Amino acid sequence: MLRVKGNNGISAQLCAVMMIISLCLLTACGKKPKGHPPVMVEMMNRMTPVKDQGQSQTCWIYAMLAAIETEHIEKGDSVNLSAAYVEYMLRKEKNAPETKRGMGVTCIDMIQRHGLCGHDAYRKVDDDIVPPHQVFMLGAVYTPHEFARSVCAPDEYVALTSNDDEPYYQLTDIDLPDNWNHNRFWNIPMDSLLNVTERAVRQHHGICWESKAHAMAIVGLGRDAKNNRYFIMKNSWGDDDADHGLAYLSFKQFRKKTLAVVMPKACLDGKLRPTTGSMEDKKP
Repeated sequence: MLRVKGNNGISAQLCAVMMIISLCLLTACGKKPKGHPPVMVEMMNRMTPVKDQGQSQTCWIYAMLAAIETEHIEKGDSVNLSAAYVEYMLRKEKNAPETKRGMGVTCIDMIQRHGLCGHDAYRKVDDDIVPPHQVFMLGAVYTPHEFARSVCAPDEYVALTSNDDEPYYQLTDIDLPDNWNHNRFWNIPMDSLLNVTERAVRQHHGICWESKAHAMAIVGLGRDAKNNRYFIMKNSWGDDDADHGLAYLSFKQFRKKTLAVVMPKACLDGKLRPTTGSMEDKKP
């Protein structure tokens, strides 16, 4: 939190404006501690240790990679992926903004184009150190592209959104600067989006959730004392807070704030309906 003093010729009004600006910046992708009611864990999927994005605007990278990690860990694979590798490769993307913001599907596109490596092989972006050209995993040697395809196959994931202003069960654009790669999203009703997301978590899939301000991976489900339901989120602000790097998104907040959800296509059937749930009576 920035601390602004009303002296040295700075007016109180200007101080107030500066404070509002600093608060708005903190709500984007940076750290903003927020209290929540006690939540009882209903179920938790396995995950890698919580990482820290620092002051960067790259939560979308951390969230998508965390979802891929959980997807593999739940299958018995051991993967811990390098967000720094993807961030480094942003310099090769001509449309990437200086802010380094993006979306979960942007991360998938990038690892298909530029490859990927493990977290221990490249932990921090350093202009003097280039990412590795080989990936060593369980006694095998991969190129970054080979490794990327082994953890995220082409067309393995689907991006979903819910926009009342666009036709449902069709691909739609999200016209925001973060979608600089111009990806398209399947537009479905919010009830269906909530339903298929909960179902995917229960089936132990890795899920990347995004609002206009932030992105996190969904790793579990919970309830509070009033039986309000929550998604348990893996954040990317480190693990030195009271919740050890986890956050709690109520189903009510999910309905209000969700911009996009990225999940494996295995969560859906061939007609873009969940394998079970409320979308089955809808015409695709």
